[in-house]
Amino acid sequence: MRAKDELQLTTLRSIKTVLDRFQKDQQKSLDEPGEQSILQTLAKQRREAADAFRNGNREESALREEAELVVIEGYMLEMASDAEIDAAIERSIALLALPPVGDPTRMRQMGAVIKNAKEQLPGKRVDGQLLANKVKAALGNV
Repeated sequence: MRAKDELQLTTLRSIKTVLDRFQKDQQKSLDEPGEQSILQTLAKQRREAADAFRNGNREESALREEAELVVIEGYMLEMASDAEIDAAIERSIALLALPPVGDPTRMRQMGAVIKNAKEQLPGKRVDGQLLANKVKAALGNV
């Protein structure tokens, strides 16, 4: 903060404001998963804003949003690698009693596999869309 890094200072202030506002609205303190959820929301907002600025030919604003995104991601959990995600999916499928391959009810277990896979990756961030696509492929091909 003493280095007068204006971008980091304003980004951290905005994060603190959002966290404080949430705590006041909910009238309870935030736990680590709640904070991570809010940070994910802020990161998604920055990505969408950068895309919108690019579509509106405002490259300077898009670059500022992306720079704020880098600061926000610095406080988020580490992203799980593809290998870690694949291993968690395999363990989840083995752990759950799923119907055999070809059974039409097998795909109905997708939510349970996703939930179990996320639980097997503590301290890691997982892209929900990527996880869902990998689970869908694993349930269809296994």
